[in-house]
Amino acid sequence: MKILGIESSCDETAAAVVEDGRAVRSSVVASQVEEHRLYGGVVPEIASRRHCEAIVGVVQKALGDAGTDVGGVDAVAVTSAPGLIGALLVGVNFAKGLALASGKPLVPVHHLRAHIAANYLCFPELEPPFLCLIVSGGHTHIVEVLDYTRLRVLGKTRDDAAGEAFDKAARAMGIPYPGGVELDKIAEGGDETAYRLPRPSVDGAPYDFSFSGLKTNAINLIHNAEQRGETLDLPDLAASYRKAVVDCLTRNFFAAAAATGAKKLALAGGVSANALLRRTVKAECARRGLACYFPRLSLCGDNAAMVGSQGYYELLAGHTAGPDLNARAEMPVEQEFPETRRARLVCRGKA
Repeated sequence: MKILGIESSCDETAAAVVEDGRAVRSSVVASQVEEHRLYGGVVPEIASRRHCEAIVGVVQKALGDAGTDVGGVDAVAVTSAPGLIGALLVGVNFAKGLALASGKPLVPVHHLRAHIAANYLCFPELEPPFLCLIVSGGHTHIVEVLDYTRLRVLGKTRDDAAGEAFDKAARAMGIPYPGGVELDKIAEGGDETAYRLPRPSVDGAPYDFSFSGLKTNAINLIHNAEQRGETLDLPDLAASYRKAVVDCLTRNFFAAAAATGAKKLALAGGVSANALLRRTVKAECARRGLACYFPRLSLCGDNAAMVGSQGYYELLAGHTAGPDLNARAEMPVEQEFPETRRARLVCRGKA
């Protein structure tokens, strides 16, 4: 079964064809990073306009690379939440029109579920249940993946996401956009013990995260040094900050693993490309005798192959929608789209 996946939740316009949720037949990503670099971050209005300009060509190329056309796919899957609302609407409305015109099922996909599914594309043997740490610019969650479309959130950030904490601290350090990626590279050459930074926790919620205090601590350190005319060692500061963030992530992740008895652990999201996080999780899993999974680097960031993968499993579960599908800037990862419930009832009624 071939699924055409479409992704436009932030600043990448992407399309892909995925077969049976596991095999990538094509994957095309049009990135806007160079344009947004001028502004030090993603400008939502610009992102939406660029999606409008790119989406037709990106989808055509993805279908062509897969050696098919829209008639040769079994469904159209699209990221419908969460994300920048204007950007999401471009992909959702395009997918609705394409599905309606071609008579194919329309499958709404949650962006974070898609990030988890990136692991299915890299590890054919991986099946639920497993525990997943989702870390991205806008989200940090510990999720128990009970089944392909049934999830339980064990913990999440109370304020900044890990990726946001990396990006904001990087900006204060004078590191250019995309800050988190560049900070990770710079940190590889630094001493992670050079600067003392806190490892915040949330009282009474051992699996929840809080990064705002750590971020503020680092920014104050930088500003105080500037006021005193002191020069901070950038690689050392980057390494120390990265270590603090990763310590918080792995502390809670492995505590959740121990409490649930999980034997399989996975990473997902853009920050799962972080070199120290990958090394730390891999080493700790080996020490504890746990299986460890994380996507290859090309699938850590936003892409449509992961949407096509998760779309396959959503389709098998009957989670299709009609022209009333709407985009949502925010939506819990464990929640189903309200429109899919109505669509399923209609299908059952016809049966």
